[in-house]
Amino acid sequence: MDFDQLETFLEVARLSSFSRAAERRFRTQPAISAQIRALEEDVGAKLLDRSGGKVSLTAAGKAFQKYADESLQARRGIITALAEMERVPRGEIVVGANEGTCLHILPEVFAHFKKQYPGVSVNINRLESAGILESVIDNSVDFGIVSLPVNDNRLTVVQIHRDELIIITPPRHPLAKSKSVAIAEAANYPLLIPETGHTRDAIEQLFNDRKLKLNVSMELDSTELLKRFVAADIGIGFIARSHVQEDVRAGALVALPMADAAIRRDLALVFRKDKALSRAALAFIDIAVKLKPAKLATS
Repeated sequence: MDFDQLETFLEVARLSSFSRAAERRFRTQPAISAQIRALEEDVGAKLLDRSGGKVSLTAAGKAFQKYADESLQARRGIITALAEMERVPRGEIVVGANEGTCLHILPEVFAHFKKQYPGVSVNINRLESAGILESVIDNSVDFGIVSLPVNDNRLTVVQIHRDELIIITPPRHPLAKSKSVAIAEAANYPLLIPETGHTRDAIEQLFNDRKLKLNVSMELDSTELLKRFVAADIGIGFIARSHVQEDVRAGALVALPMADAAIRRDLALVFRKDKALSRAALAFIDIAVKLKPAKLATS
């Protein structure tokens, strides 16, 4: 039995799926299955029930889940405690964030952090907003990075990034030459929108307030897919400005401010109020806050 097996077991138990756990762990499904089999052989008990096409915990699995979680918490705790004795940030930080944040916001933060604190291991769990908050609450991650607002009195919220929603079009779109776009104009074209999340909610609220109909061409679960399909002229989209800066510079997309609306997409780092933060964690917060843009981009 090793810690990697315990992490795999907890991921399968949390997601009730070997395939989804394989995606999150960046492994193949057979590799995940092999780890679980080895773990069950080691403890001498069946931990997961795979019958009926659904994965669920057995009675032994439920008891083992608590042990596995406590063991991993204890491991992180002792690594952090030893690092604290040296007064040098060491150990491990686990961060939960969605795809767009992982690709466009976190690389700069991590680059600065790793340059200053190479002895700290940084791991990322790519999740959607609801999953990020759940992982923070159940201590699966040390921090979550989510869009504001966050309304949970169990969490400390630290704003780390200022952003706004803009409209994107392909370069040859009729709107592409405009300086800005009114919402009523955007409503005349097919829209590509996220399946779920804060941005989806904000778009629906915006159109409802204007009594406009959403002409939805596609619903997508990935900001990168949304950008690619907009570039292919399947429709126009709403997206955080920071997520398209490279595409705009490359000439693949045109970014247009909304002429008659302003929707902030600010990001915050969240963690449990009762969580004792290590030196590494405090250093991470400090760097994330210092890198926060002073004002929103204007181009």
